[in-house]
Amino acid sequence: MDLARKGHAADRELAQKICEINPGVPAMVRDNRAFASQAVTRAAESGIAQFLDLGAGLPTRPSLGEAAQAVNPAARIAYVDHDPVVVSHATALLASRPGITAVSADLTDPAAVLAHPAVRQVIDPGQPVCVIMACTLHFLEAATARAVTAAYMNRAAASSQIAVSVVHIASDRLLATPSSAYTAGTFFNHDHQEIAAWLAGWQMLPPGVTEARRWISQIGGTPSSADSYILCAAAVKPS
Repeated sequence: MDLARKGHAADRELAQKICEINPGVPAMVRDNRAFASQAVTRAAESGIAQFLDLGAGLPTRPSLGEAAQAVNPAARIAYVDHDPVVVSHATALLASRPGITAVSADLTDPAAVLAHPAVRQVIDPGQPVCVIMACTLHFLEAATARAVTAAYMNRAAASSQIAVSVVHIASDRLLATPSSAYTAGTFFNHDHQEIAAWLAGWQMLPPGVTEARRWISQIGGTPSSADSYILCAAAVKPS
């Protein structure tokens, strides 16, 4: 995907600026989408039939709903985002399909998200759910990210799954630039240990906390890029 050619003018300008600073961003976007899609596919294959995409962003193809319904046509998904433009696009492009809804809400308020009438129409709290938080938690400090993930996990039924990913920057040069390049939110550079702490108490799915490309291939190990990459993990709530 060419970030500089997507979205509105302001989005294209921001994307161009970010890509100039870090040419690896488009690859990370693709890696993140591939991770989220595969996490949803695996969850659907395990029998989970409902999905909660927190911080959904603008719809892409295939969407996470399409990935879930490719395994189980009866799968249901709620897209949640605080950006009204995102919700409008998701509603127009996706929410007309059965079992799919898009709502405007703040993912950092789990009680409000899970109580939202539109979410309750497709998410049954008594049944296992797959919660997706793809490239959202790096906008929260570690303690807040842990509290938010715990709040969703604690409310989820046994055998539920959670999939999380963040941008991880290993380059001092790149680490010094995100705040000036991206002004819509504060970036926090989380590491393996922090992500593992967020998912404490759940059964980590193999290969654990690792780079997205290695999570997808199930080989684990060191990242393919020394500068920046998508760091991710998924876990299951024990029965």
